[in-house]
Amino acid sequence: MEIDHGVTPRRGRPRDPDAEPRIRRYAVQLLLERGFDKMTVDDVAEAAGVGKATIYRRWASKEELANDAMADLFDIEIPDADTGSLEGDLREVYGNALTFVNNPMGAALMRLGISEANRDERSAAIYRGLLERRIELTRGALERAWARGEPIRRSANPVMMVEWLSGLFVLRLVINQPMPAVDEVDYLVELTMRVIREPSARDREPAR
Repeated sequence: MEIDHGVTPRRGRPRDPDAEPRIRRYAVQLLLERGFDKMTVDDVAEAAGVGKATIYRRWASKEELANDAMADLFDIEIPDADTGSLEGDLREVYGNALTFVNNPMGAALMRLGISEANRDERSAAIYRGLLERRIELTRGALERAWARGEPIRRSANPVMMVEWLSGLFVLRLVINQPMPAVDEVDYLVELTMRVIREPSARDREPAR
């Protein structure tokens, strides 16, 4: 029997390049709608139009999917900045953070984090991971500033730098007060810089 070597064997379904961002997007959407407990991998797969196996090939568990989806969202909404100065980096990051917490999705994600983290350790771990990532990015910004010779205190603490602004946002949500406005970014950056900037010779002079 003659074999037709011109026939290309069929392979599996071609890889969907948009699958991962689509899965992450629907994972975040279902987290907001249902909370971590009631969000299922089956529901994410159905919403994203993929098989459950497609999700498990990329993420080993629902926790890993939720963590990655949230981290990806925050990286998009509040990306790292490298402007050439620490003050410029903070202004860009703070501006994006203020824009995020002043839109309905950002506020809803923060409310979800507050309620879920107090109820479920798995949810708390997701939000701790987000905070730890932002702390690492802030530590990188400090190290760049020191390498450039900027007058930034060596005692500047990236943990406190992240937690004070995050704490402000959480407090405003808990007591049902408006978030700081986007046009307050310069004021918030100046508050941070006052604490972490090395005092000038003039600042060190005793009061007369």
